[in-house]
Amino acid sequence: MRIGIGYDVHKLSEGRKLVLGGVHIPFEKGLSGHSDADVLIHSLMDALLGALNLGDIGQHFPDDDKEYKDISSIILLSRVYELIFNRGYKIVNTDSVLIAQRPKLKEYLPKMAQNICRECFTPIDRISIKATTTEELGFEGRGEGIAAKTVCLLEEMN
Repeated sequence: MRIGIGYDVHKLSEGRKLVLGGVHIPFEKGLSGHSDADVLIHSLMDALLGALNLGDIGQHFPDDDKEYKDISSIILLSRVYELIFNRGYKIVNTDSVLIAQRPKLKEYLPKMAQNICRECFTPIDRISIKATTTEELGFEGRGEGIAAKTVCLLEEMN
């Protein structure tokens, strides 16, 4: 068994789409970044990579590489899962939390989990995603950005 942890944060900005877990969420701002800035998927990828000591997403998908400009993070997740699978591991479970004051995310969480399951060939009951606020404290509470944290457990395949 191998355990990984991931964390990501991006600033909310005008003129960008808000994408979390591969789901477009109607909102007046989106997350700034080189890719689609999907903090949920970024934290998941870092957790998966960290579990096998494979570095982080910045090493695999540098933000100065034009190939990754505005790319869907779901595509990058597929590539990370391929690395995990090719090293003989599979996901036992993941547990993620999105941290945002707004927008409310509850109704979008099941679709986010479905997207992750599809890309990681993992049953839905092994992908947990929650959302919380910070009671208006910190940058998330002020609506300046959104953060995500993920832990994962991997096991070697027989």
